[in-house]
Amino acid sequence: MSVHAPLRCLLALSISFALPAVAQVLPAKAAPAASPVARLPLVVVHKSPTCGCCTAWVAHMRKAGFPVDVREAADVTPVKRRVGVPAGKESCHTAMVGGYFVEGHVPAADVKRLLAEKPDARGVAVPGMPMGSPGMEVPGGQMQPYAVELVKSDGTTEVFSRHGADRPH
Repeated sequence: MSVHAPLRCLLALSISFALPAVAQVLPAKAAPAASPVARLPLVVVHKSPTCGCCTAWVAHMRKAGFPVDVREAADVTPVKRRVGVPAGKESCHTAMVGGYFVEGHVPAADVKRLLAEKPDARGVAVPGMPMGSPGMEVPGGQMQPYAVELVKSDGTTEVFSRHGADRPH
């Protein structure tokens, strides 16, 4: 056995006791940043306090991952006019998300597409209250064919998407 062997053992023993103390003093190496989770923007919904289909649409949007703030008013017509919903394109509730209006029973997938594509538009609308649209579901899954309309910045409209018995929403 070498003379230096006991010194090596003592040195190794000292280091093994000192390392935990040193680790507490030295800053920990930063873990790699987790990839940011894309967070959906807040949807602000203006609706009547007694409208059940509006409440069901809010639940549809929340289920799709949107945070939702509900603002109830007896008359949401002033909101529709302020945000630029064209006459004849109204429904029971009006929402705002990402700088766009969402009028009526627009599927969450179409709202996500609108936010992803960012067209030069005021918003999207499902005029009326088509049976089978989100919030207007009926037993048996019946669906009245309907179109989601894109309301362009100049006020004109075009079909943004179509939904019906053969097209899922």
